Amino acid sequence: MKPSLSLPDRAVDLALRGANLGLLRGAWILVPGKQRGEWWREWHAELWQVRQECGCGRGFSWREERGIAGFCLGAFKDALCLRRMERRARRPLALSFGSAWWCLLLLAALLGLSYGLGRWLPGVRAERSLSQCMVRRGLVLIEYADYEDSAPTISSGQYRAWKDRKQEFFDGFAFYRVTRERVNREAEQAGSDGGAGWGVARASSNFFALMGLPVRFGETGANVDADLPGVILSESLWKREFGADPHVAGSVVRVGLRRATIAGVAPEGPWDLPGKVDAWLLEPDSQMTQGGAGYVVAHLSASGESRMSAAIIPIKSFSEHRTPDDLLGVSIGNGMPGPWDLFLFASLLAILALPAVSPVSFGEESVSLQAISWQRKVWRWGFLGAKIALLLPIAFWASLDLAYGFMGFNSNEAVILQLAATFSICLFGMRWILSDQRQRCPVCLRRVAHPARVGQFSRTFLAWSGTELMCMGGHTLLHVPSLPTSWFSTQRWMLLDPSWKFLFAGRYESEGGCSGYGVNS
Repeated sequence: MKPSLSLPDRAVDLALRGANLGLLRGAWILVPGKQRGEWWREWHAELWQVRQECGCGRGFSWREERGIAGFCLGAFKDALCLRRMERRARRPLALSFGSAWWCLLLLAALLGLSYGLGRWLPGVRAERSLSQCMVRRGLVLIEYADYEDSAPTISSGQYRAWKDRKQEFFDGFAFYRVTRERVNREAEQAGSDGGAGWGVARASSNFFALMGLPVRFGETGANVDADLPGVILSESLWKREFGADPHVAGSVVRVGLRRATIAGVAPEGPWDLPGKVDAWLLEPDSQMTQGGAGYVVAHLSASGESRMSAAIIPIKSFSEHRTPDDLLGVSIGNGMPGPWDLFLFASLLAILALPAVSPVSFGEESVSLQAISWQRKVWRWGFLGAKIALLLPIAFWASLDLAYGFMGFNSNEAVILQLAATFSICLFGMRWILSDQRQRCPVCLRRVAHPARVGQFSRTFLAWSGTELMCMGGHTLLHVPSLPTSWFSTQRWMLLDPSWKFLFAGRYESEGGCSGYGVNS
C-alpha cells in the first residue's frame, strides 16, 4: 500500500499537479483546433505515467518535480511543431519554395524586370522604335575611294551633272551637305545670340522621297508657307527643343538669315548617314550650286541591283573632261542586322550548342512510372514549355538592356554585346532549365532533396554506386550514378510504393492534391 500523505503534503501535491496541467493547457492553446482533442488525451495520459514513475504521491522531491516540469515544457515544442506543419500544409503551392509555381513566378518576375528596364532606358526605347523605320532598298552613299571617314567630297556641280545625265545603274540621286547654323524661332529676334547651333543638312528637295523615309506630322501643317523652304526636324531635336509637340508643323524658324517653316519630323534610324544632322533644310536643285562639297545618295535601278549587290560597290565615273574618277558606293541601312534578327541568330546558335554543355535527356523511367496519369504528364511537359517560353523573352529584353541601355543604339559595340548577351543567356538559361527539369519529381514537380551517397566507387562496375535523392512528397526516388557505365549511364526514377506514405504525413495536401501519387488506378 502507498503511504498516506499528510494534509500539507497532499496540498502541495495537488498544487504541483495543477501547475503541470496548467502548463499542458497553455501548450494546448497553441495546437491546431482539429488536433487539440487527440493531443490533450495523449499528453494527459503521458503526464500521469510520468508522475507515477517519478513517485509522486509519496512525498515531495525537488529533483523529480523539476523533471516533470521539463516534460510539461516539452509540450510547447510539440505544439509549435504541429502549428508549423499545419501552416506549411495550408500554404498555397505558388508560395511554396521550390515548387513549380514558385519557379514560374521567379521567371515571370525576371521577365517583368527586364521588360520594365527596356521601357525605361532611353537607349532601348530609341533602338526599338527607330530600328522599325527602315530605309528603301538599294540605297548607296557615293564617295571618293581615296578619302576615309566618309568626308564630304562630291561637289554640287558633279551631283547635278550626274542627275541630268542618263544613268544605267542608278535611277535617282539626292544631295546634302552639313553646316553648323544658328537657328531662332520666329518669335525671337533674328540673329540674336540666344539661338541654338544646329547641325543643318541643306538637302535637295527629293531627299526624303529617294530615301523612302516617312515624315511625321506633315499632314498637320496645312498652313505651311509654300514660298518658304521646309525644315524637317530630327526626332531627337524635336523631343529636346520642342518638347515632342505634335503641332510643331507650320512653325516658322530662322536658319541663319533665311526664314523656313517646319514641315514635319523625320524618325531616326539605322541608316548610318555621315554627319551629325539635327534638321534637314530642303532646297531646290537650283540652289545646290551654292556652298562646298557634300554627300550624294543614289538609288540602284533593277539592273544595278542585279550587278551590284555587295556592301561596297566600286564605281568608275568620268568627268566632263573625260578623266576617270574612282568612287565607292557604300550600302545604306543594310550593314547591320536589327535587334530581332540578332536575337533569332544568337538563340538558334545557343540551342545548337546546348548538347555540348548539358545532356538533353531527363533520365530513364521505371516501368511503374508509366502508370502516371496523362494529366500529370501534360503538366510536366507544359511546365518545361512554360520555362522555355519565359526564358526567351527574358534573353531578348535583358540583352537589349545590356547592349543599348548603356552603349547607345546603332553602334558596333552594342551589336556585339547584344549578340554575346543573347547567346550566353539562352545557352546557360537552357542548361539551367534542363538541369532543373531533371531534378523535379515527375508526379508533383517538386525538386528532389536530401542527397545521400549509396555504394562505393571501388564497386561501381559490380554494384550500383551514386547519389540517391528523394521527393519530399513521397512519390519518387532519383538515382544518379557517380560514374556512367554501360548498364547505368543516366539517372533513373523509381516510383515509391504507397506504403511509404506514413513517412510523409501531411505532405500530400500541401502538394496541391497529389494524394494517391497522381497515377491511374
